[in-house]
Amino acid sequence: MVKIRLRRFGKRNTPVYRVVVADGRSPRDGRIIEEVGTYDPLLKNNNFTLKLDRVDYWLGVGAQASSTVASFIKKARKAGNESQSEAVPEEPVAEVVEAPVQAEVALAPEEVVAVESADEEPSLPEAEAAPEASVAENSAEAEAPAADEDDEPKADD
Repeated sequence: MVKIRLRRFGKRNTPVYRVVVADGRSPRDGRIIEEVGTYDPLLKNNNFTLKLDRVDYWLGVGAQASSTVASFIKKARKAGNESQSEAVPEEPVAEVVEAPVQAEVALAPEEVVAVESADEEPSLPEAEAAPEASVAENSAEAEAPAADEDDEPKADD
């Protein structure tokens, strides 16, 4: 017969248990089929974890839970029901509204030209743009060789 029971781990005087599915004939710390949770008796609150979906599966196929594990299952289901009732809001869920598709507007040829010219950058007088460009070019040229010299290994020939 398959049993869901505790398997002891941990050091002396500091027990830690794993909730396992094992053959009923195997020893307490012997061969297991599957691990489905943990239990730490030294903690005060929240001292066990269970994979309820796996526990339900094993109970469904005929496994028997020990009295301690049965109490864990009962507590876990009670805590699960309370957390689900708190997690589910009572307010109605807002519906997702898609944005309406914008209709294409036919423009007159003059308007199309005006829209295209608005997308272009405004032209500045060449006298104002030239000093900024020359300063940027000079600084970029001055920095570029320095970066190349640092990247290349120096060879002494």
